[in-house]
Formats: sequence, C-alpha cells, structure tokens
Amino acid sequence: MPKRDWQIPPQMQPKPAEVAFDLDQALNAVVALKAEVPEDAFTAPVLGTTREGNGVVIGTDGLVLTIGYLVTEAESVWLTGNTGVVVPGHVVAYDQSTGFGLVQALGRLNLPVLARGSSRIAAVGDRVIMASHGGRNHALLAQIAAKREFAGYWEYLLDEAIFTAPAHPHWGGAALIGRDGRLQGVGSLLIQEGGEGGAKQQGNMIVPIDLLEPVLDDLLRLGRVDRPARPWLGIYTMEAEGNLVIASLAEGGPAQRAEIKVGDRIVEVAGEKVMGLAHLFRRIWALGPAGTEIPLTLAREDDVFRIRVRSADRNDFLKKPHLH
Repeated sequence: MPKRDWQIPPQMQPKPAEVAFDLDQALNAVVALKAEVPEDAFTAPVLGTTREGNGVVIGTDGLVLTIGYLVTEAESVWLTGNTGVVVPGHVVAYDQSTGFGLVQALGRLNLPVLARGSSRIAAVGDRVIMASHGGRNHALLAQIAAKREFAGYWEYLLDEAIFTAPAHPHWGGAALIGRDGRLQGVGSLLIQEGGEGGAKQQGNMIVPIDLLEPVLDDLLRLGRVDRPARPWLGIYTMEAEGNLVIASLAEGGPAQRAEIKVGDRIVEVAGEKVMGLAHLFRRIWALGPAGTEIPLTLAREDDVFRIRVRSADRNDFLKKPHLH
C-alpha cells in the first residue's frame, strides 16, 4: 500500500470546525486499494501489473467505487481502511464510457458509507475536499476550477468533467467531497490547468458522480451496461498543431490490423472533416456499435488515402474478473 509517512501540509487540510458534517466519518469511507494484474494482461504494458490508489465505500454491503483503470483485468484486489482492517475484494465491473470501477469487499470493512451527492450542483469556485486513504493527513482543501468537456487520447470522452486545484498527490480513485459532505466524484487524472495570466498549475480531473446513477443497476446486475458497445479502434491520438496524430496503437487492435501507422494524421471520418479529439470520437461512435466498419481519411507524409477499419469491442481484449 502507499506509504503513509507523507501528509498534506496542515494549512491545506480541512478542519472539522470548518465543515457542516462529520469530517472524520466522511474520510473513513475512503479506502486504499491495491490491485495485481497478470503480466499477459492487455493493459499491463501501459498501466502496469501492480496498481495502487483509492476507493470509496458507497454501499452498506461493502460496495466500493473507484476509478476503473486501477482494477481493469485485476486478478486480486485488497482494500485497506483507516482503522487498519484489510480485506480482499472482487471486481464487479468496469464501465468504459464513464471510467468508473466497482469492487465488492469480500470481508467486513466496518466502515461508514459516503452518501452520493450531485455533481450537477457543484459550481465553479466551490470549496471541496479531495480525500485519499489516510484520514485528515491525506485530505486536501481544493476548489472547483472548471467544469467542461474532457477528451482522453485512449478513446474516452466526458461531456462534462470536474477539474479541481490544487492537485492531490494521490488522486487515483480519491473522493471529491462537496460542502454537504456527500460524494461528488472520483479522482481520475493529474492535469495542467490554466491559471491567472495564462500560467499553468497542476490540478485533478474528476469523473462526476452523476454519471454513476444511470448505469449502476446494470453494472451490479450484469457487470456491464446493457447497451451495445461503442466501436473501438485501438488508437491513441494526440492533438498537435491543429492535427490529430496517431501517437501509438493498441497491440493487435483494429487500427494496427488495418496497417495504420504511428504518425498518421486523421483527416476525416466517413467523409466529414474532424476538428479535435472530441469530434473524432463522436463521429466514430455515431456510425454504429462495435463491429461497424469505420471509414477514415488519413494523411501519411504527403500522401492522403482512405481506409476502412473494422471496429471492435474493447472489452473483448480484456481479461475478465474471476471470483476466487
């Protein structure tokens, strides 16, 4: 588990007298999470085989919400509470669209549940708490710096993500706690945010909790969302000087099989010029479910050409969780 000999500077920690809820009870709902992933897992080369972060207890039965990349393809998961209790966990689901992951504790955590709030009412400028496992020493007073669209190069898109600053140093799966003491989101990334005068400051990208409610029942019942999977190409795309450039390819993925190359530039999808990552993903997803052929116009050096890529379901490439 992450070392606990570090702490947020005391002046940046929340104080019980400054909040209108039981601070320690809220923080005790955040657990440390450690996942072990097989070396031959599809995500191992990028995300590693040992992943450590946080989770939030959201169910009285020990259901824990986390960020999905921590537990994707995990063969073992361990959860540790602030009280010192350590129990194994079972991966229930990972939703590709939202990025959330669910883990069921297989022993008694004896920890409080953090009630789910609303990310819709979270406003830019609100004071919030970013909390990782470890109580007050690992809780950070932060501010919502922005709410806006987020496009990730790994074929991921949120219509509206929450961005907070300053950055929490152990953000993965951390709880974003609003002024009402309820969960507003789960930490996903470390990002660079624009500050005053154009200066850059580090912050965190948060997946809003409101995205969980429409899919939770499906994830608990089926382990996935009950709708057709989005088409996935296995491209890692970056925006550079107004171009969409293929920076990397998923090994054995549809784009690699179609002989797309690193450095190729994506010009059009189905004959429509694409402007930015978000537009690219929306155009691909609008053509149909996983398995749909995706017509692309690519530029390679001075050559412009068209290609059709048979998309896939990303989940078909991942190891499925097993209950031991």
